[in-house]
Amino acid sequence: MDNSRFQTQERFHIRQKVTFAVNRYVVTTEEPDGSEGEVVAFAQQKRLAFKEQVTCYTDESRQRVLCSFKARKILDLGTVYDVTDEAGDVIGSFRKKFAASLLRSTWQLEQPGRAELTGLERSRFVAVLRRVWGVIPFTDLLPFAWPYHFDFTLGGRQVLSVDKKFGLRDRYVLEVASPDVDRRLAIAQAVALDALQDR
Repeated sequence: MDNSRFQTQERFHIRQKVTFAVNRYVVTTEEPDGSEGEVVAFAQQKRLAFKEQVTCYTDESRQRVLCSFKARKILDLGTVYDVTDEAGDVIGSFRKKFAASLLRSTWQLEQPGRAELTGLERSRFVAVLRRVWGVIPFTDLLPFAWPYHFDFTLGGRQVLSVDKKFGLRDRYVLEVASPDVDRRLAIAQAVALDALQDR
């Protein structure tokens, strides 16, 4: 992987790979024609873990850690997730604002030395539709296929966005609009939007 390209990349594709024991996510760069490029991260989430944790590796060989995030507390709906690098140093954190998320999912993203970003589900209608879908009997057997979007802003300016694509398989496009945002932190937050959405 060209690390310098990773640090300057503005758009990434994220695909979920569902297996029996773990949720996995493949993150790739975006080519100029909009197609997927090289793999820059491979995230893995163990199901039914004692404390929620997701590890992002540099590729599917899982030999080197890119970053990981882990809940500070157990069974806390508003807990903070610390994002750490390969050495275990904190590069940022995020949390879901539980009360604000009852009708429209809202996240807070923090990076040391930077102002806090607020991530908000773009469409109120889709936010409500997702919640209604979740309480209809037997819909848990079918994924919510309708696309939804999150915008992370600072002072009304969009800093990064995550767009879920239409389809039965979970696919996302992550766009980072600021060079100051750590790409590892942005990828961790984007994966969390899928992995932790129902928490």
